[in-house]
Amino acid sequence: QVQLVESGGGLVQAGGSLRLSCAASGRTLSTYVVGWFRQAPGKEREFVGSVSRYGRSTYYADSVKGRFTLSRDNAKNTVYLQMNSLKPEDTAVYYCAAAGPGTNVVASTAYDYWGQGTQVTVSS
Repeated sequence: QVQLVESGGGLVQAGGSLRLSCAASGRTLSTYVVGWFRQAPGKEREFVGSVSRYGRSTYYADSVKGRFTLSRDNAKNTVYLQMNSLKPEDTAVYYCAAAGPGTNVVASTAYDYWGQGTQVTVSS
């Protein structure tokens, strides 16, 4: 098993930046594909992006492409989500999740382990 803890959320003005971290404990994080999802009040959880086990490939939702960047440092058992040019519509609770290789990275049901989430609020 792996335990995930997100951090780095907060309140930022539109156009600003935040970097979220997803720290893992338990099993080595390089065992897993890591995805980020977000959920705004009254909305379903949506896929944000994913990074492959060794960081060689990333995949993003169209809504964040070009603004968000995923990276990982397996030596630190941590995945990062750099969020630039933030918009009010990015306001949500952000979750990281881990899944085995060969996962349909867009589907939340494919992920076995989830963090507790971190709030991101973007003011206009």
